[in-house]
Amino acid sequence: MVTALRAARSDECRALGRIIGAAFADDPVSLWTLGSAAAIETTFVALCRHVYMPRGACTFAGDVGGAMWLRPGGSKRLPILAQAALALELMRLTGARSVRRAIAVDAAMRARRPVDAHFYLFAVGVLSTGRGKGIGRALITQVTAEADAMGLPCWLENSNPRNESLYRGLGFEVIETFAPVPGCPPLTTMRRP
Repeated sequence: MVTALRAARSDECRALGRIIGAAFADDPVSLWTLGSAAAIETTFVALCRHVYMPRGACTFAGDVGGAMWLRPGGSKRLPILAQAALALELMRLTGARSVRRAIAVDAAMRARRPVDAHFYLFAVGVLSTGRGKGIGRALITQVTAEADAMGLPCWLENSNPRNESLYRGLGFEVIETFAPVPGCPPLTTMRRP
C-alpha cells in the first residue's frame, strides 16, 4: 500500500529538504557536485524554501518520501540573497569548490531544458525504508496526471542510473546522456510527451 500523499506546507521546507537530501545522500552527481550529505541536505532545503515551494509543487509521502516540481513557466533560479546565503553555507561545509561545481552543473542543466511549456521534476526521493513500495511512482504520477490533463510534457534530469527504469516505466524517454562538466558523473535528460 502506497503512503498517502499530501502537499507540503510552507513551514515544512526543512523537513522536505531533509527527506529528499537523505534520499540523495548517495546520488553520484549530488555527491560529486556538493561534496557531502550535509551540503546536499542544505541545498535541497534552500531550493525547497526559495524555488519549489513558492513556484512549484512540493509533496510529502508520509515521512519517507517527497518530490519537488516546477509548474510551466516557473524559474529554477534562486533569489540573489538566497544564492549568497547558500553559497556561504556550502563554502563553510565543503569549500569553494562545491559552489563552483554547483554553478557549472546547474548552468549545463539549464542549457538543455526545453523552452516550451512543461512540468519539471527537480527531485523525487524516497528513504531506504520506503523503497520498493510504489512511493516514488505515486509522487511522480500525481503531477504527470496534471500535466496530461493540460496536454503538457514533463522533463527531468536523472542523476542516478538505478532510477532510469522507473522513469521509463512512467513514459519518460531518454533525450541525452552527458557529463555536465569534466569529471562529473553523467546526467540523463528525459522527457515525457
